[in-house]
Amino acid sequence: MAELPCTPGQTVGPFLSLGLPYPGDGELVGAEHPRAVRLHGTVYDGAGEPVPDALVELWQRDGDGRIPAQPGSLRRDDTAFTGWGRCATDAAGYYGFTTVAPGSDRGRAPFFAIAVFARGLLDRLFTRAYLPHDAVNADPALAPLVCIPESGGAAYRFDIHLQGPDETVFLEYRR
Repeated sequence: MAELPCTPGQTVGPFLSLGLPYPGDGELVGAEHPRAVRLHGTVYDGAGEPVPDALVELWQRDGDGRIPAQPGSLRRDDTAFTGWGRCATDAAGYYGFTTVAPGSDRGRAPFFAIAVFARGLLDRLFTRAYLPHDAVNADPALAPLVCIPESGGAAYRFDIHLQGPDETVFLEYRR
């Protein structure tokens, strides 16, 4: 059997825009939805500079704590909340989603599940963003993952630091 040389690994970016954006990609619900909230922030690299070409994905439970079971994640209307969205960062590293605050499941703290794809990463990074008003989130271990409330609770800021002294806590999921 012939011995083949190793091929170099590839990172997850930079991204081609073909097929990436779609209408309403960061709008899981419309801004006029009665329970709409805004989750937004900036993705920073290890030097504290904004990352203009990252991709942020969001998964979450609905406002009642259920995992949405509607088919068609790209479908956006007020009757079929899918619990999934994708947003490319802009030139200033900003991302934003319009969604509903996730509900709790069996007493667990509600959270937004977030995946980040960016240049230089060998794989996506996973983290969570917890809501500040939930009593379960008083745990000091969760403090770095708690969103900053804005606009009286109608918006939450969650900045993502890929490296450095303010590095976001990233989680490992075995496949």
